[in-house]
Amino acid sequence: MAVFLPLFFFPLIFHHLPISFSSSSVHELLKAKGLPAGLLPKEVKSYSLDENGHLQVFLDGPCLTKFENRVYFESVVRANLSYGELMGVVGLSQEELFIWLPVRDIMVSDPSSGLILFDIGVVHKQLSLSLFEVPPSCKPQGFMSYRERKDHGFGAQR
Repeated sequence: MAVFLPLFFFPLIFHHLPISFSSSSVHELLKAKGLPAGLLPKEVKSYSLDENGHLQVFLDGPCLTKFENRVYFESVVRANLSYGELMGVVGLSQEELFIWLPVRDIMVSDPSSGLILFDIGVVHKQLSLSLFEVPPSCKPQGFMSYRERKDHGFGAQR
């Protein structure tokens, strides 16, 4: 026996499901929300955004990149997205003075200032928006170039 639902039930059923999108549009979403596209790496596979602004970004795996300092992205990055803000960020850490600190919030309150604010718990850090114009490449977690190994005292041993 087939059950038929009136059409007005479908929006109610699907209203609470997150919508998934391809990776090519997550950077456009950030720009539309007053944030720079380069806050997320090129290697984003997909993302979902629900009606409450809960954003989930899925990467191929954990990876490292660099803005002003080194930044670590987990496989999934979560945040609440509103205009000019990523609040309650989970899955993103930034290296400060050889210590990895979680990024909690990212805000662009006045785009004309050319600044973006990172709340990393113990400090609020203002950076130039120009650092985030282009999505960076993100290397797998254990990847470190020869130059970085050498600079950190991991030169070739004989």
